[in-house]
Amino acid sequence: MRLATLVLAASLAAAPAFAQSAVTPLVDAEWLKANTGADNLVVLDVRDNIEGTDLGDLPYLANAVLAPYGSAGWRTEIEGVPGQFPGVEAATALISSLGIDNNDHVVIVPWGTDSSEIGGATRVYWTFKYLGHEDVSILDGGWRQYDAVGGARVAELAQPEASVFEVDIQDHLLATTDDVLAALENGIALVDGRPPEHFNGESKSPVVATPGTIPGAVNIPHFELYSADYARFAQPETVAALSQAVGLAADEENIAFCNTGHWASVAWFGLSEILGNKQTSMYDGSMAEWTLDASRPVE
Repeated sequence: MRLATLVLAASLAAAPAFAQSAVTPLVDAEWLKANTGADNLVVLDVRDNIEGTDLGDLPYLANAVLAPYGSAGWRTEIEGVPGQFPGVEAATALISSLGIDNNDHVVIVPWGTDSSEIGGATRVYWTFKYLGHEDVSILDGGWRQYDAVGGARVAELAQPEASVFEVDIQDHLLATTDDVLAALENGIALVDGRPPEHFNGESKSPVVATPGTIPGAVNIPHFELYSADYARFAQPETVAALSQAVGLAADEENIAFCNTGHWASVAWFGLSEILGNKQTSMYDGSMAEWTLDASRPVE
């Protein structure tokens, strides 16, 4: 990554030597504090509405690039379906504009407030994985944990220099409506990451035409995968217990979905990255796309 000189509130120590150890799905705040500023480590801040907070004169993470989840272009509306993957060209252009190249280890930082907000990080993480970039992690606990351990903060962030980011599309991570229809025919598990009231049809999102879920789906609510109290993603044993409780085998093929592919990314991350079930894909269009056609079954 190439980044222009940062405007710091105080002088920072020289960048540490970055230990090229195995990249893990989650890193903790102490690890990031120790490694921030290292070569080939990109801290990707996806927090929304930073300007509207009370963080004072030092609202940003040192040595980070900023691309808010809700406004940078990580998702877009396509053919009436909101929150979709914007396409390879647009996603590649966004990542390249952030100075990220294929040699970088990207660490995504959300606020860390709750399981819905953490979905921004898991969705961006999924995007990198879909594009074939393996060296990506999420800061467990996000800004909350980073600030708690005294991570360096700055007043301004410099604009990164554009880089070249090449993709290697991993088609198996993206499920389409046709894939879900085939799953219904072939008995492939469907995992609904929405709250129980959406799953049960007691309420629905405004972007979904019909209340209920896809027939035969099981429910792993996104909020069971993240602790708002402790700002931590669920441990492997917890994800395993949640998976087993709905009858999902550890290596069983499955498709995670929700309303627009946001909460679904939390379920996907838990099953695929924390539990290690690489047979998990994510239905990008989810119920918003599924219910556009009234002939598709909903229960």
